[in-house]
Amino acid sequence: MSVLSEERTPGLKLGLVIVVGFLLSFPLFAVWLIVYDRQSQSEFAQQSIAEGWAGPQTIAGPLLVVPYRVTTTETVTENNRQVTRSTVATRELTLAPELADISTDIRPERRTRSIYEAVVYEASVRGRARFAIPQDLERLGVAPDALDLARAELRFGLSDPRGLGANPRVVAAGQPLRLQPGGGASGGSGFFGWIDAASLRAQPLEVEFAFGFRGNRALALAPQAGETRWRLRSPWPHPSFQGGFLPAQRRVGSDGFEAIYRLGNLALGQSLVSTRPGASGPPAPPAPVGPRDHASYDGAQAPAPGGAQVSLVQPVDLYSQVDRATKYGFLFIGFTFLAFWLFDVIGGVRVSAVEYLLVGASLILFFVLLLAFAEVIGFTLAYLVAAAAITGLNTFYSAAVLRSWRRAAFIGVLLASLYAILYVLLSLEAYSLLIGSLMLFAALAAVMYLTRNIEWGANPPVAPATPAPAA
Repeated sequence: MSVLSEERTPGLKLGLVIVVGFLLSFPLFAVWLIVYDRQSQSEFAQQSIAEGWAGPQTIAGPLLVVPYRVTTTETVTENNRQVTRSTVATRELTLAPELADISTDIRPERRTRSIYEAVVYEASVRGRARFAIPQDLERLGVAPDALDLARAELRFGLSDPRGLGANPRVVAAGQPLRLQPGGGASGGSGFFGWIDAASLRAQPLEVEFAFGFRGNRALALAPQAGETRWRLRSPWPHPSFQGGFLPAQRRVGSDGFEAIYRLGNLALGQSLVSTRPGASGPPAPPAPVGPRDHASYDGAQAPAPGGAQVSLVQPVDLYSQVDRATKYGFLFIGFTFLAFWLFDVIGGVRVSAVEYLLVGASLILFFVLLLAFAEVIGFTLAYLVAAAAITGLNTFYSAAVLRSWRRAAFIGVLLASLYAILYVLLSLEAYSLLIGSLMLFAALAAVMYLTRNIEWGANPPVAPATPAPAA
């Protein structure tokens, strides 16, 4: 023992422990960076696994787009004379269905590459829609006899058309349609079909459709009908419902989930009718259909706040679990150092700064082992392996540092308890703050009780050395 070590006061020893703990914050921060880097690599690997399959999908439609003629007049001055000119332009009237009843079955599949895993899916959509010409169409400046119903288009949107399956089927008024790629004559993503909708003048147009597509991670619906009913079914037991609307009914179990959405255009804040310029003619003035008119559709976009989305989440995101565990690293270091410090100032066993540093390094190594094993064998089993390794290592080392197997057993029990409590904190996310604060209160109360008689500025008596345990 050095003379300086024997003459340190309890206050100086506490200051030394704090300094060593501060130095250990740098490698602990490095562990956080490692977790972030591995998570980024995992996300990149998942994207590469799903590359060529299709991305997260958003479906929309159907929409009925009808070209119509409009005559505009313009008065100009030529050679000091007023000249009136008339121009016939083509614009598009977009009708959303009064009712859209859609049913979707999602069949998920896990795909792996090395230690990484991605969730992809195949989905089949079946549905029907009903279109009708509004009785107050002339309020939009559209004359019913100006509609060219024989050149109408029925449009369906899909955000990533690479995933579209073979042979989509669309039947309008009992007649199957020949489908074309794209979002219609004005572009966009998805598919469409030309339709002679002349019967729409006399009665509503009934449309039935069925198609399949592939995607990964998430599926969204951009509702546009006056009333949208969307039924979802999947054997995936871990859905995450997102977007601007949640299901009106849902059931989630170990055998999968079912969800039913019921949405109206009044809640969506959008009109069933919109007008816009067609393939030719000057730009049309904005139609009086409200500032949030989204009825026209040029391809599926990301789910809007008024849409609905379900994500097929992984049951355990090991990187977020490891990241949360790492944030408790200072508690592990603090509680362990506190135990060594109490043995030092109360039990008279001298603990050097190097010994504090080695113990702290082993505690940080736990999180590296946890991350490395979790990528291979899963989080729970990796947690058990890493906790057992670090607890055993520090128990044997403490027997030499504290010169007693009984004291070493206390350190082992302390670490085992800390790891058990941390696992509970990670499992009970909602109560982690409450449990953690109660732990800190109990630890502070114990320290205040054990150190109530310590004179912080006085040198403690040196206890006789205890022989090292036999091998």
